[in-house]
Amino acid sequence: MCYYFYLARCSDNSLYSGSCIDLQEREDRHNEGKGAKYTRSHRPVRIIYSEEFKTLVEARRREAEVKTWSKTKKEQLVQGGHLTK
Repeated sequence: MCYYFYLARCSDNSLYSGSCIDLQEREDRHNEGKGAKYTRSHRPVRIIYSEEFKTLVEARRREAEVKTWSKTKKEQLVQGGHLTK
């Protein structure tokens, strides 16, 4: 089984970080208002970036790491550019 860390773009252009097993199902749940509290008021959302991991622990560690980043650094990750500190 694979686990994912993802970034979703919200309707107000903000980015939401999360982890899941199925990316499409997770995007659907966010857009149905059954996802995170934050995304309920920022719909629609679209998953725009993801990374695959072997364990949920690894995916959640990555999620926790990226959540501490600035929006600029998250945007650089999405664009595949050089990450600045």
